[in-house]
Amino acid sequence: MDTQVRVLLVDDDPEIAHLVVNFLPTDRYIVEVAADGSSVLGTVRRYNPDIILLDVHLPGMSGLELLRALKSETPKTPVVIISGYVSAGNAIEAMKDGAYEYLTKPFRFDQLEKTIERALGAPVRAPVTADDDVPLTDDQIIGKSPEIVQVAKIIGQVSASDAPVLVMGETGTGKELVARLIHRTSNRRNRPFVTFNCAATDETLLESELFGHERGVIPSQPRKTGRFEHADGGTVFLDEVADLPLSTQAKLLRVLQHQTFERLNGDDTVSVDVRMIAATNRSLVDLMKEGKFRVDLFYRLKVVSIFLPPLRERKSDILLLAEFFIKKYSRNSGSHSKPLSAAARECLLRHHWPGNVRELENAIHTAVVLSKESELLPEDFPMITDIRQTLPLDLDQIRGDYLELFQRTIEPAFSQIAAASEGHIHSELTDALEQTLVETALKATGNNQVRAAQILGISRNTLRERVRRFELAQRAPVA
Repeated sequence: MDTQVRVLLVDDDPEIAHLVVNFLPTDRYIVEVAADGSSVLGTVRRYNPDIILLDVHLPGMSGLELLRALKSETPKTPVVIISGYVSAGNAIEAMKDGAYEYLTKPFRFDQLEKTIERALGAPVRAPVTADDDVPLTDDQIIGKSPEIVQVAKIIGQVSASDAPVLVMGETGTGKELVARLIHRTSNRRNRPFVTFNCAATDETLLESELFGHERGVIPSQPRKTGRFEHADGGTVFLDEVADLPLSTQAKLLRVLQHQTFERLNGDDTVSVDVRMIAATNRSLVDLMKEGKFRVDLFYRLKVVSIFLPPLRERKSDILLLAEFFIKKYSRNSGSHSKPLSAAARECLLRHHWPGNVRELENAIHTAVVLSKESELLPEDFPMITDIRQTLPLDLDQIRGDYLELFQRTIEPAFSQIAAASEGHIHSELTDALEQTLVETALKATGNNQVRAAQILGISRNTLRERVRRFELAQRAPVA
C-alpha cells in the first residue's frame, strides 16, 4: 500500500522548488511542482494531493485567488501558504480563507516539514463565508515583522469563530484596529460593531450605558437601550476592560455565559447574540492578584488572546507604517506624497515611540502639514527632534542631578505622552524607566544577575522579581 504523502508545490521559483523536492525525504513524500497558478486546478484533479504548498505571487492567478478556488474544489485538502512578500493583510486573508498556515520566506526546511506533518493530522478549517465579501480597506494592519504577521494570522483564524478575544498591548499599539478587523473578516461583518471605553464613563453610568435602563432610573429620561442591545447580532468591543468595577464585571460575566441580562430597574430578561472583544493595556493577572478583577471573567474573556507588541520591538515596520500614513494624509489633503529624506528615516528609526503607532501617525500627519520642501526632513518632525535635542551630550555636565536630566527629557514631550497614555502616565513612565535600568544592567554584565543587582543597588531576589515582572526571563537567563 502506498504510504507516501503526495505534496503539490505551487511556486514559480525554480530554486525553491529544487530545495523543497530535495529536502523532503523521498521515502515519505512525493512532490509534484506547478509553476503557473492557472493550471493548478487541473493538476489537483489529476494528482489528488494530500497537501498543497502555495506561493502568494504566481503568474496567471494570485495565490489568494487560487486558495479560494482550491477550497471550493477540494475543501478537505490542507493548504499551506508560503510567501516571500510578507504582508499582514495577506496573512489575515489567507487564514480567513481556510489556509492551515502562513509561512514567510526564507523558512527553515525542518519547520516546513513539521508544518506539513501537523497539517496532515489537523482538522480542516473551513473558510469564512458571507453573502457580501468585504475586502480589507486602508484601515488595516501594516507591517512585515514576525510579531505583526503572527497577530494577522490569529485574526484570520478567529474570524470564523464567535469565541471571545482579549487584546493586550500598550496604549497606541492598535487594539481597536485589531477588534475591527476581527469583526470585518467574520460572519458578523454586516451587523453592528459597537465600541465602549470602560475608563471614559463615570461608574454610576456604566451599567446604564452597557445594559440600558427602564423609565425612571434617570429622572425625566425614557427607557434607554444599552450597547449590548445595539450590538445584537454583531460585536461589542470593550476597551480598557480593566477599569470595570467588580459589580459590573459580574454582570458582564453573565452576558458571556448566557447572552442575557436585565436593564437597570427592569425585570424582563433581555437576550442578545453578541461576540465580545475586550482590550487592556494593564496586566489583568496583577489585578486578579489584587482582587480587582474576577478570575472567572478573565478566563472567559481570553478564550483567544492577542498580544500587540510595542512599536519599538518591531522596528522593521516603522518605515512601512510611515509610508502608509504619508500616503493617507497626503491623499486627505489633496497633495502629492513626499518621500522621507535619509535623515528623516534615521530620525524615525532612532525614536523610542512611547506612544507607539498612534504617536507615529500623529508625527507623520504633522510632518505632511508642515513640510515645505520636496521631501520630508527631520525638522518636519518637531516633537521627535525636540526630544532628541534635550538629551545632554555629556552626562558629566549634570553632575548627578538626574532630576534635571529627566526634566529636560520629559518636559518637551509631556503633553503628547500624557495624551497617549490616557491617564496612566505615572505607571507607564516609572515602569519603563525601571525596565530600562534592569535591561541595560543585564546587557552590560552579560546577563550576570549577581553583578547586575550589585550595579543597580538592589537584592538579587528583587532583580529576579523585576525580570519576571517585565517578562525578561528569556533574554536574561540566571547567571
